[in-house]
Amino acid sequence: MFMKKLSLGFIIFNLLLVLMIETSQAEYRVYQYSIKMRTLYEVDIKPYLVTSTLDPVSYVSYHGGRETVSVDLLRSWTCKGHTGQRQPHCPSPYEKAKEVKNF
Repeated sequence: MFMKKLSLGFIIFNLLLVLMIETSQAEYRVYQYSIKMRTLYEVDIKPYLVTSTLDPVSYVSYHGGRETVSVDLLRSWTCKGHTGQRQPHCPSPYEKAKEVKNF
């Protein structure tokens, strides 16, 4: 009797686990930065925009540290899905709002 209940509980648990895996979705955060390279002679170096999935600390570390690059976080947002196989990031909700406003 105990083994039957244990087997039934195991089957139900596995079914629930499969259902949860099927309905789960991945998400990631996208960051938009204003980047300015730091050089020995800072003459007419203009900042540029970068969109990345690296958080601010990781971005600075990956690109040579604070002595090499100056990073200002402008905005961030979350996206559903994944960024594997060089898929583009999802568009910013701010860009979507501009499109609706201009429509």
